[in-house]
Amino acid sequence: MGERTSTAREWEEQARNWVVWVRRPGFDSYWRYRDRFFELVPAAGRATLDLGCGEGRVARDLAARGHQVTGVDASPTLVEAARGADPEGRYLVADSADLPFPDGGFDLVVAYNVLMDVDDLPGTVREIGRVLEPGGGLCLSITHPITNTGSRRDGVFVLDRPYFGRHRFEEEVERDGMRMRFTGWNHPLSAYTAALEDTGLLIEALREPQVTGDAFPWHLWIRAVRPR
Repeated sequence: MGERTSTAREWEEQARNWVVWVRRPGFDSYWRYRDRFFELVPAAGRATLDLGCGEGRVARDLAARGHQVTGVDASPTLVEAARGADPEGRYLVADSADLPFPDGGFDLVVAYNVLMDVDDLPGTVREIGRVLEPGGGLCLSITHPITNTGSRRDGVFVLDRPYFGRHRFEEEVERDGMRMRFTGWNHPLSAYTAALEDTGLLIEALREPQVTGDAFPWHLWIRAVRPR
């Protein structure tokens, strides 16, 4: 997921683990959050870009809701997996900060849990703005900016790492016989909003979803629009 730089290479190395991880029904957090997330996503329009599509689960769910989807990811293995699961779909290997599409080619961009995995956050958001038509929308999900700045201790979330600045995160997770190494960048919320502001995208909605008794915010969702 993301662009073809260090983080993207690491995701390519983990690609086959990721496919197994996310295709086990109910295992990954996506299964708990997706219905609420899609309530934030506008109805299908002319053309939807799934940025950082991974193995294609969001693209397939978008297509099931009537969207005409193009999926892009920097990992060739994940793009191959997406094509295998959806032979009728359109999936391309591409750099998130250098997209192979014309200006205004889409009326919707969806970026589900990808912007914290790209090495060039401002460049990626600029490209999103470029490929959006005037009036087009962006729906994004990120891991909440506090998630990788602390830890849970006796039911309390303790901030024990810097919040401000750009910091690398890496976590090895093993659960129910499956293993996955997650890598990416932790940014404060202001880094994301500044990238949207600099690109001229206006925030319409911001959500900290709480499902099944979450005590801490694990995700942050934003819907933004490119003004006409």
